[in-house]
Amino acid sequence: TPTRVRIPSINVNAPLTPLSLSSSGQLTAPPEQNRNLAGWYGNGATPGEIGTAVIAGHVDNNQGPAVFYSLGALKPGAEVDVDRTDGATAVFTVDAVEAYDARAFPSDKVYDDSARAELRVITCGAGFDKRDYQYMGNVVVFAHLTAARGQATGQ
Repeated sequence: TPTRVRIPSINVNAPLTPLSLSSSGQLTAPPEQNRNLAGWYGNGATPGEIGTAVIAGHVDNNQGPAVFYSLGALKPGAEVDVDRTDGATAVFTVDAVEAYDARAFPSDKVYDDSARAELRVITCGAGFDKRDYQYMGNVVVFAHLTAARGQATGQ
C-alpha cells in the first residue's frame, strides 16, 4: 500500500489516502479540507507494480493552494517518489505533463493498464470557469518506474 507521495522539484510531500470510484464511475477526490492530502486509487495497481497506478489531489481549496497546485509546472525527467508500507520507495520519472478539457478527457490514455509500472498524477486545471466556479479540465502527469529504493517484502 502506498503511504506518501513526494515530488521534490515542486515541493510536494504528502500522505496518501485510498480513493474509489463514484456511482457515476469517476475517481473520487480526497477530502478537500486537508490541503496536503493526496489519494491513491485503491482498486488499481499499487505504485511500483506492473500496471497503471493513479494518484489524485486538489489544486486548491477555499483556503488557498493545495497539494498539487504546481503540478502543471513539472517537466519531463522530474522524479516522483511513492513510499510504500513494505519499506520500498517506487521512483518514477515524468514522461509528459498534459492538460485536458473535461469534455474531451482521454480516459483510455490516462487509465488503461500498462505492461510496465506506470503512474498517473492528476489534479484539476486546464483553465477556470469563473461563472460556474469550477475548473474546466485536468492536468495529468504521465510517469514510468525507473528505480526502487529500500526493501520490499511480499512481491
